Amino acid sequence: QVQVVESGGGLVQPGGSLRLSCAASGSIGSINAIDWYRQAPGEQREWVAAIISGRSTNYADSVKGRFTISTDNAKNTVYLQMNSLKPEDTAVYYCFIASDYGRYWGQGTQVTVSS
Repeated sequence: QVQVVESGGGLVQPGGSLRLSCAASGSIGSINAIDWYRQAPGEQREWVAAIISGRSTNYADSVKGRFTISTDNAKNTVYLQMNSLKPEDTAVYYCFIASDYGRYWGQGTQVTVSS
């Protein structure tokens, strides 16, 4: 059974940083892409960033220059380094993995940016 688990969320002041982790376990197959999404209260889930085939990266305009997505293939883990955080970054952040075996969501981790 595949498990996707996010961690690293929390409360941070505006201008601060957090690093989210997404760890995959089980028979997940060959990973094609890993995305981060977020969902604020009362809002639709929005795409944040992606890493494709472990190399090329893409970012939403709202986070470009502040967030960095990276992977540790040996650990089947993807990271989202978030710098210069703003109150509007407050949301539940979800990891989404697309592999040869299927598509998998994590349960989410809460990020709150507030003074």
